Amino acid sequence: MILDYEPGDKVTNPNRKDWGIGQVQSIINGKVTINFENVGKKVINSNIIYLEKLLKKKI
Repeated sequence: MILDYEPGDKVTNPNRKDWGIGQVQSIINGKVTINFENVGKKVINSNIIYLEKLLKKKI
């Protein structure tokens, strides 16, 4: 599986928008650890849950 994000990237869980924006902490064997602004640290199985990467704004 090829993921579109890496540690440090900002993501959201489209199924749980109330979690807010999260920052990817680590990716190990398809398990993505993310620190979300509203709910703290979550471990997501990327084989089951799709995460949307937030694009960086160009100034």
